[in-house]
Amino acid sequence: MPYRILMVSSEATPFAKSGGLAEVVSSLSRSLAEMGHDVRIVLPRYYAVDLEGLENLQTPLAVPIGLGEEWVGVFRAQLPGSSVPVYFLDHQGLFGRAGLYAPPGGSDFPDNARRFTLLDRGAFQLAKMLNWYPDIFHAHDWQAGLVPLYLQTWESREPFNRSASVFTIHNIGYQGHFPAEDLNNIQISSSDASRLGLATGSGINFLHAGLQSSDLITTVSPRYSEEIKSPSMGFGMDGILRRRSQDLFGILNGIDYDDWNPETDEYLPAHYSEEDLSGKVDVKRALQKEFGLPVDPSVPLFGMISRLADQKGFGELCGPAYGSLYSICRDHNLQFIILGTGEQWCEQELRNLDASLPNLRAAITFNNRLSHLIEGGSDFFLMPSRYEPCGLNQMYSLRYGTLPIVRRTGGLADTVEQFDQASGEGTGFLFDDLNPKSLYDVVGWAVWAFYNHPEHIRNMRRRAMSRRFNWERAAERYAELYTWALDRREGRFFRSW
Repeated sequence: MPYRILMVSSEATPFAKSGGLAEVVSSLSRSLAEMGHDVRIVLPRYYAVDLEGLENLQTPLAVPIGLGEEWVGVFRAQLPGSSVPVYFLDHQGLFGRAGLYAPPGGSDFPDNARRFTLLDRGAFQLAKMLNWYPDIFHAHDWQAGLVPLYLQTWESREPFNRSASVFTIHNIGYQGHFPAEDLNNIQISSSDASRLGLATGSGINFLHAGLQSSDLITTVSPRYSEEIKSPSMGFGMDGILRRRSQDLFGILNGIDYDDWNPETDEYLPAHYSEEDLSGKVDVKRALQKEFGLPVDPSVPLFGMISRLADQKGFGELCGPAYGSLYSICRDHNLQFIILGTGEQWCEQELRNLDASLPNLRAAITFNNRLSHLIEGGSDFFLMPSRYEPCGLNQMYSLRYGTLPIVRRTGGLADTVEQFDQASGEGTGFLFDDLNPKSLYDVVGWAVWAFYNHPEHIRNMRRRAMSRRFNWERAAERYAELYTWALDRREGRFFRSW
């Protein structure tokens, strides 16, 4: 049966994005709507979201918060390529600033607890204003962690007494820790804060509240749902996740094959398919020219597009006097291109390596056109993540016949099949231990295969390009979970996969 579903999120493309969360919320909403569900999204109206093109509903909302209430404007837009309405809560004092969670180059905004309390409490006020009452509140990451808590407290009666909550962890490393005094913003008693998981230690934790209060919990890949139940990967949340293991499900993200398709990609100078790979050579040539590298199809080209951070393995790759990137480029006949922004030390180190290595180019920026060009023109794509809840670039790489080299973790392990150098089977190269030597060795393995077994590389490309990770399948599984969440809410028999 079709459900009314409200996605509560801090991001959704194309309106606000800092990572994969934004793409997931929009793509999942679009797919659920195509299945016949009534899906809507609520977001903050950040400074960067231009009012031009948004419809002003001319009905301000009073949102209870702190010792009183805040009044917010409400704007509406349409999610491109869908029937999904997107509602924006507009509050200049809290959202009218540069940056989603922090100023550019700075640390987190000190009032983030109040900012996202306004979003979460405002989601219920919006539903009341619209006279539209969700069957499911789908809350995403810590910024929406109070939604399940409010459904258990202030909003537990009519008209939301039959609503259920699903809470999705996109990255458990980010949790929304705040000092205890921020409890005043949330309008939750100390006893309820303890009972429902908001109060932890000497402060409050939005993510923990979502984990404890929600009807069901999901992660963005099956393997990640298991990894975060361990002390080494749970970031302090492993205890509650083990206790709620029967309520925890891993659903692999999909990707948008309309945007990421080498047969039609508008950013590529040539197109190609698994049946005809000849255009990939032309794209590689254009990529080499773009970055000022020698144009040579016989040299393996390695690409990376990433946030430049320790989580992504950059300490082991290029940490000063520690990382192996210099040795990789010095010792192997290859070319290397890295695109991204992030931690200042990493940006500077990559600039230094770019200046000293003739076969390495680093572009410290974000550029969508270059992202597509790197995916299409590279031979291999490196993702040495310390942990990776799902990952999207390895799925893009598979579609483009750019063989992923990934650490065996999270969604990377769920999507990439190990190369068998005897048979040529597989779709990429996996390794386990994250250290400079393992990175040096796995890149060397890929270089060896490129030069010594070109037929394996060619067959792996075609096999990789045939793999599909569609949102339709993921949306079907979420719809199934929504049914189970409502069963749980009503005290009916609860099922599991």
